[in-house]
Formats: sequence, C-alpha cells, structure tokens
Amino acid sequence: MSDFNLSRRSFLSSMSLGALGTMVPQQLSVAGGKGLHHKPKAKRVIMLFMAGGQSQLDLFDHKPDLHKLYRQELPPSVIGNQRFTAMTKNAQKLVAPSKFKFKRYGSNGIEMSELLPNLGSVMDDLCLVKSMYTESINHDPGKTLFCTGTELPGNPSMGSWLSYGLGTMNKDLPDFVVLPSAYWSGKTNVQALYSRLWGSGCLPSKHQGTSFQSKGDPVLFLSNPKGVSASVRRRMLDTLGSLNKKHLNELHDPEIQTTMAQQEMAYRMQSSVPELTDISNESKATLDLYGPEVMNKGSYARNCLLARRMAERDVRFIQLFHRGWDHHSNLPTHLTGQCRDVDHPTAGLIKDLKQRGLLEDTLIVMVGEFGRTAYGQGNFKADNYGRDHHPRCFSALLAGGGIQGGISYGQTDDFSYNVVDKPVHVRDLHATMLWQLGLDHQQLSFPFQGLDVKLTGVNPASVVQGILS
Repeated sequence: MSDFNLSRRSFLSSMSLGALGTMVPQQLSVAGGKGLHHKPKAKRVIMLFMAGGQSQLDLFDHKPDLHKLYRQELPPSVIGNQRFTAMTKNAQKLVAPSKFKFKRYGSNGIEMSELLPNLGSVMDDLCLVKSMYTESINHDPGKTLFCTGTELPGNPSMGSWLSYGLGTMNKDLPDFVVLPSAYWSGKTNVQALYSRLWGSGCLPSKHQGTSFQSKGDPVLFLSNPKGVSASVRRRMLDTLGSLNKKHLNELHDPEIQTTMAQQEMAYRMQSSVPELTDISNESKATLDLYGPEVMNKGSYARNCLLARRMAERDVRFIQLFHRGWDHHSNLPTHLTGQCRDVDHPTAGLIKDLKQRGLLEDTLIVMVGEFGRTAYGQGNFKADNYGRDHHPRCFSALLAGGGIQGGISYGQTDDFSYNVVDKPVHVRDLHATMLWQLGLDHQQLSFPFQGLDVKLTGVNPASVVQGILS
C-alpha cells in the first residue's frame, strides 16, 4: 500500500481493529441483539417524534387554577432568566390557560386532555414524564439535540448508535428505519426534516437510517429500471462486487466494504420491503385498531401499523416523525387536528404490540423537541391564540420495554413553566433508552478525531431509575 493511499482509518483498519474499520471495542463486538453491558429489558425502540413541540399545558400537565389568572402578566419570579425567541422577546407575557378539559384515566387516575381519549384508554401501559427539559429554544437545534445528543449537526443519531452497538437482528431489512408522516390539510407552519437527523455522523455509514417514502417505491430506487431483470441485477452486483474487492485490497478503505454490504442489502430489500409494506393480509380488527387513516399511505396511522410490522421483523430502531405541532396561533384548532392524527393510531399501536406479545420488549417513546409556554401569543379572541417554544418543561410518554405503566413522574410549578421535582434532561432520556436495551451510555463510544464520541457526550446524564419496572 502506498503512503498516498494510507489514511488514518485505513491504517487502523489494517492493524486488525476490524475489517469494516468500525473500531468496535471488544465488549461491543457481540451481534444478534443481545445485551452487551448488562441484561436488556428491550430489543427495539419505536420513537414517535412529535416535531414542532407539543403543548404540555393543553395535553398532559393540568393546571386548573390558571383560569383565575387569564390574561394577567406572568410573574417575573416564574420567568427568571429564561431566554426567549424573537417572537416573544418584546411582547407581554399574558397567561393563557388551556381551553380543554382534562379527564382521569387508568387505575391511578392520571389526568390527560380530553383530546387524547384513546391514549387515556391505555394509560395503565403508559408512563407520563412531566418533568422533561432541554436547553434548545428553536426547532432545528432542538430536534438535532433530541435525535443526536447535541445541538451541533453531523453527529450520529440514536438509531445509528443502536445499530452500531447492538448489531442487526434482520439481515434483509435496515437496522434503522425512518417514517415521516403526511399531515392533515389544515396544518400550517410545518418545519422541514433533514436527513442528518437520522444520519450516522462519524460512525460507519452502514448505521445510518433509511427513510421510507409515502409515494412510489417505499425506498428510493427500490425497483429495477425497465429492461433490468432480477438476474441481470444479480450479475451486475457480482461484477461490481469483484471490482470493489480489488479496490478494497488495494486501498483498505473500510467504506468500500460498507458500500458492498449496503448494495447487497439493497438487493435483498427488493423482496423484503414490498412484503413489509403490503398490509392487504391484515385483519379488519387490526386495521380498526389504527383508525380510518390507516388506509392512506404516508399517514401517521399507516406508519404506526408499519412500525408494528417492522417490530415483528426485528428492525432495531423505528422512528416516526409527525410534523405540525408548532402552534404560535390558532392553537385550539390546530392542536385538535394534530391529536386527531395521533391519538387513535398511537393507542392502537400499543394495543397491537401488547396482544402480540411484543410490547414487553419494545420500548415506545412519544415526545417532541420541547414544550409550549403558559403565556399566549397572537389574538386572545375566540380560538386564535397560540404559544411560544418552551424548553424549561415539557412532557413525554413511554411504554413497554421495561418501563412502569400507569405512573406519572416528575412535577412542574403552578404555571407549567419550571420543573420543580425529578427533572429529566433529554440526555437522561437517552441514557435510559440505552440502558433498557442493555447499553451503558458511558461505555458506548466511538473513537473519532481524538475523542471518545458518545450519544450523551461529556455532559452529565443519568438513567431515570424511577420509571423502570
């Protein structure tokens, strides 16, 4: 090998630190979904990401006395030294209590909005964490932090870390699949999603997420072009593989072998993905669990059903993105529509997994990048008010995978503005998710540019023991 072609990674690879150049520590070389640092409670994750930021005050964190303070200035003692977005900075901060009623659900009578009756029906399977918080005040850094552990773009995503740390459970499907939702027609102010949210960062590219499309082929370029049969495709890959092997022997670049493996995966997916996405054999009773929108490709309901089918086939990390929760105005109308999208299908997913014996080892997390403020924005008349971004407290729902059901964890102040008991940072949630899958967030790392890169970074993070069963 010439000095010209000898990259740092190639050199390390040639020194027997792994044919794929992943530089996996010895204790992380176990594949097949087994816990590596300790015995796992879960094998897979379904992340239901509510992009835009749900209003915890209107959905999960009941503050019945706020109506007494309607349109009064939020006390400075409550606000403290909080940063604000440019949409709030010079505006009055007038209290806007929720217009929605709350009901008690489950054996423990946990309160949740009337907008989520189906989720309420499975409350005994849910853990409601009311004390989430983050530093991110705007959408892109907030989503990036939640998906990759840092606000800075370019780092490995959660699904990539699990693929890297635990290996594959199904050789015919990707370890990490992303399902973005189409959105209901009345929605406005919908932020874009970026592929870096499911990227592999410094990890080998084989660990990046695969985004499924709602139109055409579920995966881009899945079908062969006209005139190219399966046998022709096979011969093409064999020839290309021979050339790539020659190139690999000359350059020792691990990404060449990654490319070869991904090309073979793509070939197998030409059979496995159409079978996965064909729901024609699902019973009417099963389809009814997810609601009428399940028949619409690209809907959140359809993606929830696909998530269950992927869980059955041992896809490691399944991430649904449902956009449109950014309600700076007309919140009551838009929030009602959003809940109509997600309430029935999410509850159906939990019920379906449970009846198939999959909920026990499938960790479900439903959360957005931050919450919404207790003060209103826009026109207070009728239903036109909205709420600004709020990182200091928000809520998350968890189920399955060794998480206690039927409990509420953490507490906020009387304004749903600050966490006052059992705070849970985004990184704490990451550490807990890894822990349930048998991984210690302090041990799962990847050497890159002189650093041991981790999902939780160098910041403090702790497993939330109080929600574990």
